[in-house]
Amino acid sequence: MVCLMRKTYFVLIACFLLMCVHRTHAQENVAEIRLIEDTLVNISDSMYGAVIPDERTIYNERFIKLLVRALKYPGSYKYGFDSLAQRINIIYPDDKSFRIFNWGIATDEISRRYYGAIQMNAEELKLYPLIDCTAELGKGAEDSILTKGKWYGALYYRIIPHESDGVMYYTMFGLNASNPLTNRKIMDPMSFTDHGVVFGAPLFNIRSQNNPAERINRFILEYKKAVQVSMNWDAELGAVYFDKLASESNDPNRKYTFVPTGEYDGFKWNDGHWDYVQNLIPLDVLKDGDAPAPQPYKGR
Repeated sequence: MVCLMRKTYFVLIACFLLMCVHRTHAQENVAEIRLIEDTLVNISDSMYGAVIPDERTIYNERFIKLLVRALKYPGSYKYGFDSLAQRINIIYPDDKSFRIFNWGIATDEISRRYYGAIQMNAEELKLYPLIDCTAELGKGAEDSILTKGKWYGALYYRIIPHESDGVMYYTMFGLNASNPLTNRKIMDPMSFTDHGVVFGAPLFNIRSQNNPAERINRFILEYKKAVQVSMNWDAELGAVYFDKLASESNDPNRKYTFVPTGEYDGFKWNDGHWDYVQNLIPLDVLKDGDAPAPQPYKGR
């Protein structure tokens, strides 16, 4: 009986010591990551604001290497990078299964390139770097399926998860301002496979202009650079709303002439797809002397 009690005692002591060592290592990791984060915040100023564009690229490369170094520490997913999140986008889906580090830099006076990396929620690092291939896609942007790290570059501001045919898709909402004449708002379905990340899926009940028998794989609103266009989720409507656009010059081929009409179309999730809804928020037709009803602000 005494021997059993001694064995139990030593086992408890050993477990306690292991817990202390683990906690010490975790605290050391946090301290190291915090130091790297401080450096990342400082580098980001030069990455965004260096006068010579080539220097922005150099600082960006340093930034990427340091970020990967920080993420290699065990348990890094639990570290929030709160200070860095003031300088770049760090966004999670509701299920917290991953997070995306996401930013863009001006490579010259008129161009912008986007960068991103997806970190999975795991103790050991599982990281998917993203390569902006916007310029390569051209008129096939809505139809393409992107794999092997290729990605329609954007700054993401919302993620909405849905399951369709047994696959979990994350609809990514983003802004791409890489074109000197236009901006683009994007809804891009993303999924994970055994071979990596896939961007694009036929989840929209809209036919492709290039392949009318097929659905588009991502939804893109392209519009004049100087105007504000909204595209986001509205919980009260249970739908995605976005500005209806029209050409100022009545030329649908010139996207740089597209501006909001004052009406909103949208999407509602139904039976595994995004169903297109015309006049989701109809335009109020006023009689002479009537004042317009106040409308809620519609952010992004």
